[in-house]
Amino acid sequence: MITSLNLIRNIGQFDSVTNTSQFAPLTLIYAENGRGKTTLSAILRSLATGDPIPIIERRRLAAQHPPHVIVACTGGPPDAMFQNDAWSRTLPDVLIFDDVFVDQNVYSGLVVGSDHRQNLHELILGSQGVALNQQLQAIIAQIEQHNAELRRRSNLIPASERGTLSADDFCALVANDNIDREIQLAEQNLAASGQQEPIRNTPDLPLLDLPEIDFAAIEAVLVSGLPDLDAAAAARVQAHLRSIGGNSEKWVAEGMALQSAVTETGENTCVFCAQDLSASPVIAHYRAFFSEAYRAHQQTIRDAETGFNQTHPAAAALPFERSVRALVERLGFWSVFGELPEISIDSPALTADWNVVREQITDLFEQKRAAPLDVVAVPNETRLAVDSYNDRRSEIAALNQRIIAANQTIAAIKQRAATANTSTIAAALGRLKATKARHMPATDALCQSYLNEKQAKAGTEQQRDQVSQALAQYRTQVFPAYEVAINRYLQRFNAGYHVASVQPVNTRGGPACTYNVVVNNTPVTVGGGNPRPGDHSFKNVLSAGDRNTLAVAFFLASVELDSNRANRVVVIDDPVSSLDEHRSLTTVQEVRRLLTQVAQVVILSHSKPFLCRIWESATPAQAAALQVVRQGSGSTIIAWDVNADSETENDRRHEALRAFLTHGGQNEREVATAIRPCLEAFCRVAYPEYFPAGTLLGPFRGLCVGRVGTPQEILSQADIDELRDIVDYGNLFHHDTNAAWETEVINITQLEGFVRRTLAFAKRP
Repeated sequence: MITSLNLIRNIGQFDSVTNTSQFAPLTLIYAENGRGKTTLSAILRSLATGDPIPIIERRRLAAQHPPHVIVACTGGPPDAMFQNDAWSRTLPDVLIFDDVFVDQNVYSGLVVGSDHRQNLHELILGSQGVALNQQLQAIIAQIEQHNAELRRRSNLIPASERGTLSADDFCALVANDNIDREIQLAEQNLAASGQQEPIRNTPDLPLLDLPEIDFAAIEAVLVSGLPDLDAAAAARVQAHLRSIGGNSEKWVAEGMALQSAVTETGENTCVFCAQDLSASPVIAHYRAFFSEAYRAHQQTIRDAETGFNQTHPAAAALPFERSVRALVERLGFWSVFGELPEISIDSPALTADWNVVREQITDLFEQKRAAPLDVVAVPNETRLAVDSYNDRRSEIAALNQRIIAANQTIAAIKQRAATANTSTIAAALGRLKATKARHMPATDALCQSYLNEKQAKAGTEQQRDQVSQALAQYRTQVFPAYEVAINRYLQRFNAGYHVASVQPVNTRGGPACTYNVVVNNTPVTVGGGNPRPGDHSFKNVLSAGDRNTLAVAFFLASVELDSNRANRVVVIDDPVSSLDEHRSLTTVQEVRRLLTQVAQVVILSHSKPFLCRIWESATPAQAAALQVVRQGSGSTIIAWDVNADSETENDRRHEALRAFLTHGGQNEREVATAIRPCLEAFCRVAYPEYFPAGTLLGPFRGLCVGRVGTPQEILSQADIDELRDIVDYGNLFHHDTNAAWETEVINITQLEGFVRRTLAFAKRP
């Protein structure tokens, strides 16, 4: 509660006001327009919210010092103090209805904007719902912070490593122990996909051919002779040939071939000297030595040598080396696209070994041809050369097996290349490289940091969902109840319209409230956007009084549904602006009802009759009245004698009763409501010593009954009975004596009778 406004300095019309007048559960503050009533409302609003702006923006013009306020209120001591543009503490239980409330929550001018609908959403939610909504908004803001942090941590992960992957996809890549091998294969496949034409046209790896040396057959020829030749003849011829000199066997053999041709003609003369050979001691031996068998033996030697030379010609190494070069070149081509075995050939060394063995065997054949009947022994050096050559052949054979296996791999490369999709392979390769990069230590630390923040965000989102669900459930309960409460107040104000479809909506700007104003059973949507010219809208279906009535109904409904209303301080600033007389009376009645629901009601108004009506039904011990009056060039606050000003209100009621009898056409319920206050005012004036301000008619009537027939008689028994009858009727139209006072049926004839009886009883001097 607010106990007192102890100091108001340098704000609006208040230069320096010290006031110790105590506030009460019901506090009325009267002020003429322009005296500072709205400033007082702004001070209390700032006290409630802690926002200094309502005070700062009202700093007194030309003041030398900043605003200074001291308010005694719940929560102290010490008192709440506004100094240096800040409150020492606040009083959040204060609820204020004023132009600011209307402008913020209902409408501005003739327009209901998105901010009004958002603020109305919070108003309907009340403290519990607002707390949920604030919690939700705080969590949403926290999620935005998570998002900003995720973006920051995402940017720390090198884009060159992520490639086209998002941070989430990149961090989700699973480690692969075989990643290097898979990257290699993918790179080979990618290279193959871009070389489909060369791959299709490039031959496989060639097999290498190193011809065999049948050394056993060669050696057999080298040691062969003519076993049937007479040893003596052979010895005689060979001795002769040795005496002749080198290569003699060859040219002698050729000569004997010519001699044999001559002999076949029957002549036995030498083909060279034409001498008779009959007596020659060696010619017979020559014929035996160089016989047909000898010539066949020579041919065998020649055939063996020719066969060897054909298989191992002097230029045989050249094709072999060309095959080796082709093998190396193709191997270099195909190795780009697949995993091929290493093939290493020491071609110069192999060729050298080959030439050595070829030259040595050729030399042996030459020796054999020179002396066909001689045994040509194979040197150990030649045998070692042949063994070395055969080792080379074994190496080539093993190499050919690897070449065959490589060609199978090449066949697979060709098949993959023929059906390869370059973009698909490139994407797969990029993902593999990203996987490798993802699990490098430095990048892994960055990813783990990102994932930790993502997990934290997921936890916050779970909280958001829980609070959002609780808020949605709360809204489904409170919004229908709020609609019912609003319409109940609109009915009491006899508004002639009601609201429908009061419901929450979620907009980009935040949660908001939409509703329809239903006039003549026709709903007019109060929502976002500007209506088209000529369309029905909030600004043209409701009068100024209707709009203000709607605002009052919104406020009263929010107080009624406030779970903390028993602790609330309700401040109402000029609620009767733009209201007709009937609605002003209803407002008075609603203010009275508020007194039973909240801790304190503070009413500020420029209408004395309005405040006097409230005062009349209040218990004096629970009520206080202040007024803002002129003081020099500013204003001050003093106590207000409401009873003195209430006499004019009684005159108004008395006039209403008389006008009803004379002219009719008055508001019957207002007239009926005025009967009891009119009697109360008369009795206070006529019998002030027995019926002072603050007392009620019931006790006064009891006092009169006790004094009937005594010297201290106040009223006769007949007057007492008449007063009782009239008051009984008047009580039917007051909330403190009849719970159904608003719906009490009025009979015009009965009302006229009681009005006449009231005027007759309350005759003015």
